[in-house]
Amino acid sequence: MQRRPEPELMTEAEQARAYAQADSSEPNALFIRLLDALKPGELTGARALDLGCGPADITLRFLKAYPQAECDALDGSAAMLGEARRALDERPGLARRCRLVRDVLPSTRIPQSAYDLVLSNSLLHHLHDPQVLWQSIRTAAKPGASVLVMDLMRPPSAMWAESLVVAYAADAPEVLRKDFRNSLFAAFEPQEVVAQLKQAGLSELEVGVVSDRHLAVQGRLG
Repeated sequence: MQRRPEPELMTEAEQARAYAQADSSEPNALFIRLLDALKPGELTGARALDLGCGPADITLRFLKAYPQAECDALDGSAAMLGEARRALDERPGLARRCRLVRDVLPSTRIPQSAYDLVLSNSLLHHLHDPQVLWQSIRTAAKPGASVLVMDLMRPPSAMWAESLVVAYAADAPEVLRKDFRNSLFAAFEPQEVVAQLKQAGLSELEVGVVSDRHLAVQGRLG
């Protein structure tokens, strides 16, 4: 199935609210399990960067799992960062270790070679040029930093995509079903991501299928 790009930012308040209120506990818990599998024990007091943080659920889960870590969470959507701020305000103990940054990639607001860990969840498929993500990771990460990127995976057919919408968003608001469908069409296939990493000089990172609708890029930079 041919890729069909979607808008890079979710700017509408209704979109952001629906996304923030959706039950993403299953894929977001999977993200943290994948992070734990990287065995980043030395990251207890790490400085992390979450690219495309959205409503900051991944950021909060990371900070809870690593009580001494800090995280800069970047997103280009004011509506999404508004949802992130509300979530952080409900967890002041975690919020003290988080800095929200409004910017798009490539960003001039994140320091170079400063992060022990770079995270990204559900950002890649939004990007018209995926290299801005991979080059941003190269720029922001310290040598030896851990990387975990998880994203939707484009299904082989429109019928397959529709079956995923029915399976995982049948009871969701129409705005969320529409966004999920569009995101499946905009997502990349694993072999496309492998080629992106090769182009970016990040071939040490591994690409794997981690669910019926997700792929993950993970590893440690050389």
